[in-house]
Amino acid sequence: MKVLVACEYSGRVRDAFRDKGHDAWSCDLLPCNRGNKFHYVQDVFDVLPARDWDLVIAHPPCTAICVSGNRHYSGSEARKQGVLFVERIWDYPCKMMAIENPVGVLNSVGTKLPKPYYIQPWQHGHGETKKTGLWTRGLPKLLPSNVVEGREARIHRMPPSEDRGKLRSLTYQGIADAMADEWG
Repeated sequence: MKVLVACEYSGRVRDAFRDKGHDAWSCDLLPCNRGNKFHYVQDVFDVLPARDWDLVIAHPPCTAICVSGNRHYSGSEARKQGVLFVERIWDYPCKMMAIENPVGVLNSVGTKLPKPYYIQPWQHGHGETKKTGLWTRGLPKLLPSNVVEGREARIHRMPPSEDRGKLRSLTYQGIADAMADEWG
């Protein structure tokens, strides 16, 4: 299967699919932490039409569209552009699509996206909380793969730092593996 993991600089989801034998690529404006051999360092909208993708999993930037940004972005142009960015990805004509984002405003601002369902890292082997929405098309719901004890809000409590945004955006490896196992 040809898989594009959009807005992913870590390569975690891409590599989980590659490990299962899929022709998986990641795309981000940033270079990939794991090397650029299977990574496009360019705009996702230049990469989407480059191939006939079977599955697109997108992790669009959440800063302006997540609930935690309400006090800074409510009614802002950045929020409007963030929503349009997500809708533009959703409009890409492939049968299987997943858009991943933390709890946000995507369904409260009247988008064309369906209602999301939510997953947690502790359902996939990580003893942490980070309620994350999945908007999907043509895919089954991601089922818990390894429920563990512990409910630490590590991401929520992460102190300010130069790379805080990058660290907060990393997909947990257990979730990446579950996506490859269940959707691949």
